[in-house]
Amino acid sequence: MSAVKSAEIAARLDRLPASRTVWTIIILISLGGLFEFYDLFFTAYVAPGMIGSGLFKPASLGIFASLSAIRLAGFGSFVFATFFGLWVGVLIFGQVADRYGRRLIFTMALLWYSASTAIMAFQTTGFGLDLWRFIAGVGIGVELVTIDTFISELMPRRERGRAFSINQFITYLVVPVIAFLAFALKGSKPFGLDYWRVVILVGSLGALVVFFIQRNIPESPRWLARRGRVDEAERIVADIERKVMAETGQNLPDPAPAVIEEDGNGTLSEIFAPQYLKRTILLSIFNMAQVIGFYGFAAWVPTLLIHRGIHVTASLEYAFIIAIANPFGPLFGTLFADRIERKTQIMGSLAMMGVVMALFAISNAPALLIVLGVLFTLAANVMSYAFHNYQAELYPTRIRARAVGFVYSWSRLAAAFAGLAIGSLLTAGGVPYVAVFIGIAMIIGITAISFGPSTKGLALEQINH
Repeated sequence: MSAVKSAEIAARLDRLPASRTVWTIIILISLGGLFEFYDLFFTAYVAPGMIGSGLFKPASLGIFASLSAIRLAGFGSFVFATFFGLWVGVLIFGQVADRYGRRLIFTMALLWYSASTAIMAFQTTGFGLDLWRFIAGVGIGVELVTIDTFISELMPRRERGRAFSINQFITYLVVPVIAFLAFALKGSKPFGLDYWRVVILVGSLGALVVFFIQRNIPESPRWLARRGRVDEAERIVADIERKVMAETGQNLPDPAPAVIEEDGNGTLSEIFAPQYLKRTILLSIFNMAQVIGFYGFAAWVPTLLIHRGIHVTASLEYAFIIAIANPFGPLFGTLFADRIERKTQIMGSLAMMGVVMALFAISNAPALLIVLGVLFTLAANVMSYAFHNYQAELYPTRIRARAVGFVYSWSRLAAAFAGLAIGSLLTAGGVPYVAVFIGIAMIIGITAISFGPSTKGLALEQINH
């Protein structure tokens, strides 16, 4: 019965026209992700300050100093802790949104990483920073999975691509803010604190503000219906329909015939069933590959600039200019997000990232490095919104958060070790070595995603029927 009602409710959501009512919900969810992205991206911009404070010398790293790879990579231990925490969050705890609901976990994860990051800002050893970065990463990982699941289930099928592009446009707006704060505060001690500690605290406090803004977000009607809470789902959909009709002044079109998702046991093991096994393998390989390019640049951009001959202070200025490009990739994507196949957008972006990184590795002129950095950032962020959308589409409602958490976890694990690898590669051969590493990863990512199914314009239930 719940499968039938879920299909009927899904059909009613999919027939909704573009409206302020639905987009308001997406914007509120995106605001929740705003400071999650702040936490995720401040790594690159606080790196020079943290390293300058001597916090990643062996004496400060405690037990981590015994690991030769981390000692060689220095700041790589912080990057490793970030993504190892994300891996634990998305793999082990990502499934809780399937059990307890999208809205509750969305809110709790927001509070989790806000509190953990605030504590991290006051640590005085590299070990303490790494430990609390790991704990904060768990909350960030849960939030990432929940947001993708939430948006895919609430948005009408014809606008699902645009919803993800707008979501990431909003969340990436915070990256230039981080870069500007790091550049403006560099060398100062606001409130008697190192500048990088203040940059971290701004994100933690901002997340608390967003917590109060987003309290009116409804639960996913698709999830409620699948859990047998049909009356609640009906009330939410009926309320949305009333608001949309009042806004447009027109009656809603009849829903398309309901497509019922196949029943399953609702456990993680389902992602290895015959109908989903290929998707799970392809997305797992893709996630390991894409993150090497994405964070191999984003998390190291000031350091990469320094290795191309840019002074440490100027590197933060140039990194800020490059960071301004972050929101414009997803914004540009709104023009074609629902017109071009998702996997085509992903493959094209990966190819551009590989080519641009190769040119970055052999360039020395500051202006050219900035242009190449901007191009790489635009391509990476088109790829980002497209694949977050794509992987959420490829699994049914009953296991969507579990499945996204599993395949996405491979990107977090790969990023943890990629952070160490990039630190080591920079030491061994500079940016050209990093470019080869990223180029190989992009080829693997393109190959994997090319075998995925098409999803353009299809209801979630059609994709997973």
